[in-house]
Amino acid sequence: MTDTSPIIGIIGGSGLGDALTPQQGESHAGNTPFGPPSSPIIRTQWEGVEVAILQRHGPGHVLNPSQVPYRANIFALKKLGVTHIIASGATGSLREQIAPGDLVIPDQVIDKTTKRAATFYEHAAVHVEFAQPFCPVTRRWLIDAAHTLAGVTVHAQGTYVCMEGAAFSTQAESHMHRAWGGDLIGMTACPEAKLAREAEIAYALLALPTDYDCWREHDPNKPQQELLAEIIANLQQASARSIELIKAALQDTTTLREPSPAHNALKLAIWSDKTKIDPAQVKRLDVLWGRCFT
Repeated sequence: MTDTSPIIGIIGGSGLGDALTPQQGESHAGNTPFGPPSSPIIRTQWEGVEVAILQRHGPGHVLNPSQVPYRANIFALKKLGVTHIIASGATGSLREQIAPGDLVIPDQVIDKTTKRAATFYEHAAVHVEFAQPFCPVTRRWLIDAAHTLAGVTVHAQGTYVCMEGAAFSTQAESHMHRAWGGDLIGMTACPEAKLAREAEIAYALLALPTDYDCWREHDPNKPQQELLAEIIANLQQASARSIELIKAALQDTTTLREPSPAHNALKLAIWSDKTKIDPAQVKRLDVLWGRCFT
């Protein structure tokens, strides 16, 4: 059990990032060893719980998935004392039963990204366990809250395939992702989830399906503009439902006082001889791993 109340970071992706624009709160726009975060982080109270809200794609959604400063974002949240993260992201559905507008709380991820820095520890051998990429405690907290909602379909598991982008999948790729066992296709869960684990922050994802990707043929009689409007409407619906779910979960954060595997992720992860690691790097990343050197 943790001794203090959780501080919950909320990373808003497409849809939720625009919806979460609190008018009150303390703005933090500080720099990190990895540059500035995507947006100022707003520290505020939501449903009586301390939260830190960050827009993944920046104000105005100007950062594409490959340009998001994932390391700066996670570092900045850690520096503010965030213990748990709820991240959102628009996705395509790879399964008939996951309808646009539903919510999904994934339990697995397949990382296909290639251009993104996926570790904080470039000057040491640090290998965190990642078999369960999303915190089981935080997922259970969200799943329990989902049971209290009426009229909202929430899928309690799913495999998220994270592609590089920025273009969407080819039809052949979409069928391949389905053959792999993927349930969702998106562009932002990685390296975000990996970095959260390296920072010893419990991380869970709320996926917002907007369409059926391209494995399922679109209605050829619908104009493209109408199809786009439908996708945007699905995103807005899923975003509204995700806010409803988060609000419900924040009513009781008792579960989050349970120990998460993420909160001790570095215990056996530093394989380097600590006496050989550059002291400047130890100091530079003190916010992340300082306790391992005391």
